Amino acid sequence: MANSVVVLSDIHGVLPVLEAILAEPEVGGADLIVVTGDHASGPQPREVLERLLAEGDRIRLVRGNADRELVALRRGPSTEAPDGITAWAADQLSEDQVDLLAELPHPLVIEVDGFGPVVFCHGSPRRDDEIVLVDSPLSRWRAALADLPTDHRTVVCGHTHMPFLRLVDRRLVINAGSVGMPYGRPGGSWALLRDGGVRLERTVIDVDAAVEAVVAGSHYPQRRAWADEYIRAANSDADAIAAFTPPGDRP
Repeated sequence: MANSVVVLSDIHGVLPVLEAILAEPEVGGADLIVVTGDHASGPQPREVLERLLAEGDRIRLVRGNADRELVALRRGPSTEAPDGITAWAADQLSEDQVDLLAELPHPLVIEVDGFGPVVFCHGSPRRDDEIVLVDSPLSRWRAALADLPTDHRTVVCGHTHMPFLRLVDRRLVINAGSVGMPYGRPGGSWALLRDGGVRLERTVIDVDAAVEAVVAGSHYPQRRAWADEYIRAANSDADAIAAFTPPGDRP
């Protein structure tokens, strides 16, 4: 059983922000670091996976939809890429890294002191690409969590790149936000589970320096435009919620 767990999500191949979070004292002191998917689909895919694995036995990786897509692109050349950077990132990975992504679990259940069994997933426990938002109707949340055993009372997800904490019919749902592609404000979001409590945290970064580090450390042809959009958080949380909310959920 882990006493303290740091949760990261949606790194999307952005090494400087990942390194800034890993340098946080409470991250360094945690028993486990769980990353809830979408690790490498971005401008520094190999480097991010290498850095995560350098954490050794205390790292746990969960499969995200972008991880699944990277594997599909490498193993099925006729697979259509969702965007240009995903296709580029798939080509950068070593065979061992592709194998690693292919073997990732979804969901992953870990016993955490003060919480019991905690379900770590990407979109939802039943689908790595399911979109459920902080303000999604209770009926949508109930459907997304319907297959969980009754004693699984805490769910940690990612995918939507916006941190939140809410109750869903007595279950606690946590989204740690995004490391590499935050919506709403720049910086690396993460969560800490310890002593039965949850803290949503944010590592403040030098945004200009992070952009330049990505530009210098990547060969992706559109890396500066990509970094300017995503590391600088050009997309607001309101924009993202409007884009992700299914029409039937809108007032």
